[in-house]
Amino acid sequence: MKKTKTITTDDILLKLCQSISNVLSTATDSQIGYSAMVQKINKTSLKPDIGCFVLFDGGFTGLVVTNFSQQAALELYQNYMLKMGIPQDDLAIHHTSDEVADVLGELMNQVVGDFTSKIRRELRISITQNQPKMLALNKQILLSVDTNLDRPQARRVSFTTEDNNIFYLELAMDKTEFIQLEEFEQHDEVDPDTIIENAKKEQANKNKQAVPVAEVDLDLLDELGI
Repeated sequence: MKKTKTITTDDILLKLCQSISNVLSTATDSQIGYSAMVQKINKTSLKPDIGCFVLFDGGFTGLVVTNFSQQAALELYQNYMLKMGIPQDDLAIHHTSDEVADVLGELMNQVVGDFTSKIRRELRISITQNQPKMLALNKQILLSVDTNLDRPQARRVSFTTEDNNIFYLELAMDKTEFIQLEEFEQHDEVDPDTIIENAKKEQANKNKQAVPVAEVDLDLLDELGI
C-alpha cells in the first residue's frame, strides 16, 4: 500500500519561518535566525513597538502577525538601506519614522510573496493575501481572523537579528492536514533577476565569440589584397 504524506499546520508554520529568515537575511545582508521551540498561544495581537499583519485566504485561511521591537526594526531598516547604497547620515534614527514603516512593510511583502510562492510550488495549494499593514504602536491590539474557524490554532515563534535584537511571528489558522495522495514534480523556483542576468551573460559571450571571427576575416582580406 502506498505511503501518503501529510502536511500539518506546524509544517506550514515552518515554511513561513524559513521564508522570513531567508528573505530578511538576503535583503539586509545579515543573519536572521529563529527559535527551534514554538509557543502555543490563545490569541494573536499587535504589540509595541511596530506591528505588521497579513491575512491569507484560498487553500487555507490564516492571519500572520509580526511584532518588532524598536531596536530590531531600526536594525533591519538600516541594514536594508545601507545595502541599497543609502549613506548612513541619510537614514532615519527613530522607529516611528514613516521610512522605517515603509521599508519593513516592503520587506514583509517580499516575505509573503516568497511564502505564497513556496506553498503553491511545494504543496500545490493556491492562497492569496492582502497588502501587509505596518503600524507603530504604544499599546497592544488583539487581532482575530474574521471567519468561522472550526478548530483555530495559534503559534508564536521568536526571531533573532544579527545584533541579538528580538522580534516575533504569530500565526493563527484552522487546524488542518493536507494529505498527498499522488506524487507530483515540484517545479524549480523561477527568479526573474536570475533569468535576466543569464540572458545578459549569454549575449556577452556571443559578442566575445563574434570578435575573433571578424578579425580572421579581415586578415584574410588583407592577404588577398582586397
